[in-house]
Amino acid sequence: MDHGTKNLDLLPHDCVAHILSFTSPRDACRLSLVSTAVGAVAESDDVWREFLPSDYLEVLSRLADSPLAFKSKKELYLWLCSPMPFDNGKKMFWLDKPTSKKCYMLSARELSITWGNELLYWSWKPFLQSRFAEVAELVTTWWLEIRARISPRMLSPKTTYTVHLILNFANRAYGLDSLPSEVSIEVGDRQVIRGTILLRHPEEGGELSKRSTFTEEEEKDENRIPREREDGWLEIELGEFFNDGNDGEEVRMSVKEVKGVQLKGGLIVEGIELRPKKE
Repeated sequence: MDHGTKNLDLLPHDCVAHILSFTSPRDACRLSLVSTAVGAVAESDDVWREFLPSDYLEVLSRLADSPLAFKSKKELYLWLCSPMPFDNGKKMFWLDKPTSKKCYMLSARELSITWGNELLYWSWKPFLQSRFAEVAELVTTWWLEIRARISPRMLSPKTTYTVHLILNFANRAYGLDSLPSEVSIEVGDRQVIRGTILLRHPEEGGELSKRSTFTEEEEKDENRIPREREDGWLEIELGEFFNDGNDGEEVRMSVKEVKGVQLKGGLIVEGIELRPKKE
């Protein structure tokens, strides 16, 4: 046992709990192994209460129809780390286990999709790999525009978030890479816009379409093309923003390609995911 651990053993319970509350859930789990005394504090509600969102009771009221019983705050924390649907299954919530930051996913039904309810342009269907009851599949259109918004109050304060479009492609997908799509994140009067490619050509070994207008440097940016996820979906990063914790203007996100006149089809949209940026 090192001197640091000995010193912690000598401190009162509430003092050790206060110190551990400034660490992370991962650190608290590690520290619970260093000694019996420190371990008892590291497992206590005094510590794990600090890792829960300050509005966790409000969060629970939206996630469950009836009050939930948990043996400890740590058990509650671990339960919240599993994605759970709310708002009639149109959204998903969970905590990032290492950091305790809030994560959200907005389903396709929660997005504003131009002509999304017109059967000539978009169809809605179940999808085996989806966490939601249905996804949106682009039938055909030349005007592609998807928008979303979220209140900063729903997110963790003092946190940088990354925003990702969760998507897939039907075998018939076409026209999605003739021009780069424009993706943007807007918070108040601050807006960041950049281009991204929604499709890679299998016949070209996964390389970007030769018709794209990216520069050589832009083509090396992996965030501009879909990346595979462990859940079988693909994702494209739309950008990032810092949530300062004030109840300010909502965060607005968009994906669009409206400059070209070519028809597009085969894009499958599950939703948009917001999660804390990895350090």
